[in-house]
Amino acid sequence: MPGMKMPGNFYLVGLMGAGKTTVGRALARATQKTFYDSDHDIEARTGAKIPVIFEIEGESGFREREAESIAALTQLQGIVLGTGGGVVLNPNNRKLLRRNGYVIYLRASPEELYARTCHDKNRPLLQTADPLAKLKELYQIRDPLYREVADLVIDTSQQTVNSLLQLLLKELERQL
Repeated sequence: MPGMKMPGNFYLVGLMGAGKTTVGRALARATQKTFYDSDHDIEARTGAKIPVIFEIEGESGFREREAESIAALTQLQGIVLGTGGGVVLNPNNRKLLRRNGYVIYLRASPEELYARTCHDKNRPLLQTADPLAKLKELYQIRDPLYREVADLVIDTSQQTVNSLLQLLLKELERQL
């Protein structure tokens, strides 16, 4: 399928496991944009994996690095950006995302996200006795913030990447 050129930047937000990286890569290919992942950007800038940053600097240290990454990445043009799940906790991140691009909230239930992430050891916030309870807690806190910043909300539950991409492209064509 030939790519379709669409104006501006697309920023994907949502909890871990919602599909921001996978769907983001597919969306970037389909719209002839460059894909970036803010977590990968942080790892490249620091030379350390996210779990190591959490271990050494704690969540607050990681969030500072995340804010620096978002400030830099939102200055780029013609990109699709998959953000970290907690990016919306910082009001300035929310402002930069809203101001510099079209924000897409990939939403899924905590149960669905747990099924997708339960074996992933690179999720520091889920290294707990009850990861599902943690996902439910994160969802309660973050869902209103994702909705506040989003131009479009797409439910990713029980959809293939291709069906999600087609739905997204149809919505984007309709709205842009």
